[in-house]
Amino acid sequence: MKNLSFTLLGFVAAGLVALPRPAHACGGTFCDAAGTTMSMPVDQTGETIFFVVENGEVEAHIQIEYDPTTDAAQFAWIVPVLATPSFEVGSQQLFVNLANGTVPSYGWIGEDEDCSFDDGGFGGGFESCEGTGGDGASPGSSAGGGDDGGTTGGGTEVVLQDTVGAFDAVVLQSTSSDELLTWLADNAYYADPAAAPILQQYIDEGAQFAAFRLTQGAEVGEIHPVVVRYAGDEPCIPIRLTRIAARDDMDIRAFFLGDARVVSTNYKQVELNPVKLDWIGLGANYKDVVTMAVDSPMADGHGFVTEYAATSSVVARDGLFSASWDATAFAAIDSTMVVTRLQEQGLVGACVPDTCEFAHPLVRGLLLSWLPPPEGVAEGEFWGDLAGHAADIDADAWDASELSAALQERVIAPGAHAVELLDTHPMLTRLYTTISPHEMTEDPLFHTNDELPQVGASRIATFFASCSGDTQMRGIGIAPAVETQGTAVWPDIFPAEMPWALRIETVPITGAPLVLVDNTTAIEELVQQWNQMAAQLGPQVACGDDGSASNGGASGDGSGTSGQLENGAGCGCGSERGKLGHVGLGLLVLAALRRRGSPRTRRPAGGEPERRR
Repeated sequence: MKNLSFTLLGFVAAGLVALPRPAHACGGTFCDAAGTTMSMPVDQTGETIFFVVENGEVEAHIQIEYDPTTDAAQFAWIVPVLATPSFEVGSQQLFVNLANGTVPSYGWIGEDEDCSFDDGGFGGGFESCEGTGGDGASPGSSAGGGDDGGTTGGGTEVVLQDTVGAFDAVVLQSTSSDELLTWLADNAYYADPAAAPILQQYIDEGAQFAAFRLTQGAEVGEIHPVVVRYAGDEPCIPIRLTRIAARDDMDIRAFFLGDARVVSTNYKQVELNPVKLDWIGLGANYKDVVTMAVDSPMADGHGFVTEYAATSSVVARDGLFSASWDATAFAAIDSTMVVTRLQEQGLVGACVPDTCEFAHPLVRGLLLSWLPPPEGVAEGEFWGDLAGHAADIDADAWDASELSAALQERVIAPGAHAVELLDTHPMLTRLYTTISPHEMTEDPLFHTNDELPQVGASRIATFFASCSGDTQMRGIGIAPAVETQGTAVWPDIFPAEMPWALRIETVPITGAPLVLVDNTTAIEELVQQWNQMAAQLGPQVACGDDGSASNGGASGDGSGTSGQLENGAGCGCGSERGKLGHVGLGLLVLAALRRRGSPRTRRPAGGEPERRR
């Protein structure tokens, strides 16, 4: 009998749209502290960025997550760029679909040994497992009106000025970080003075700076992804500037569309030790394992895990674009008909008193800007009956032509471009890491390698239960199965000795990876030692006189007592179905996971790297 159980490590569309999140983006995100003269950084808890490289250009889609309580007038962010860029509005729904289509999953199929015993005999294993996973987290039209700017005096030059959807954008070239910060402050592009040394590093390297702020009258609900396009063939995440507002173990997830798998040029490729993952808990400790693995010696905090590298067809087109979407239908529309027309085009669903259903994450922001509900009236009540609230419509906010243009620029054109990209590029790569501010010393660069194997998102093992009550997790990615002693707790096997990373490699542009660390043999030997001790102890569930289960005790190093019969043999507890059932008894004391912020011991490299076969 087999039962499939798994969990997704990441976020789903509903969660991404509904939950308020701290503001962040690639580069430095800042907000001004109201009532003070000093700007304060917004804490950054993660970055998601999507790259396409083709025809000598890098197209970087940057997702901007925000706190809905942020004062729009105080929001701004800065991105170092390698060449003078152009800007477009990106598709928010594309990030949702990228994430949902490639989110890594860890799970197992339950398999019971065939036991031909009468009632009261030995049972099988767990039928299935239900659980929740950890957070993976845990996924356009050219903006018009730009000009070439000009010299502003001092050491800062305005190279380009533009309006991109809800943002004012400017590209600056400077010779001094102090003068750059002065220009930004004078022009309401808020930045943290603590960024001066990092900005100067970029200046010395010849970088320009793209700065964004919400345009006059725009609200944070209108914030959308931005596409930064520049000449080049090497994607880069400017992580050094991020550290001004970053938190420890910040998530970074990067997507790449192309014709081949993408890896980091200057960060290590890290493969997780599957024994460290909580398979019974469906990978609930995934982020912790990634954090510790990329902190391993030879990676030293600079590494990425490949979560997915295969066909781009897994990304749904749902919600990206529809032929029924037509911005021209709103160019001269009566304000009372807007929601009705949006519903006809499939962009808005039913409206209930509190709110309406939206098929695209940016439509609500457009309505808030051009048809804001009056104070004291709920969104759903107002938008669901605009004709009945005609007297409450804000004439100063309403502009049909502006709404039409914004719908085209922020929803329809980016969606059509997203579909075009997915249809054009067959390979999608998803990389993930966690990183702390003190490790943000080098910007990750990336390249393709068409000789690397594909990586699927789903990892499914087999949880085998014997008639004696023994249980094993098989097929997790190493040769031996892992004995779990009939318990519902994943064992923390020899925590002081067990490595967090299976392999650490560097990957050239062509050819096989260069193996820096391969812990396969050491991991398998430790598992075999554990299995031998577990076999001696027997299953950790004992049978009482009435056939009920009780647990013994075992420690993380294999010592302690077990739930055994007097003759030392393990047992399973009978039931009418002849199954062990869901005992759910945790027997192992899990060692506390060491976080990156604590000091860590580094081993010397110890020899030349070998080329992985």
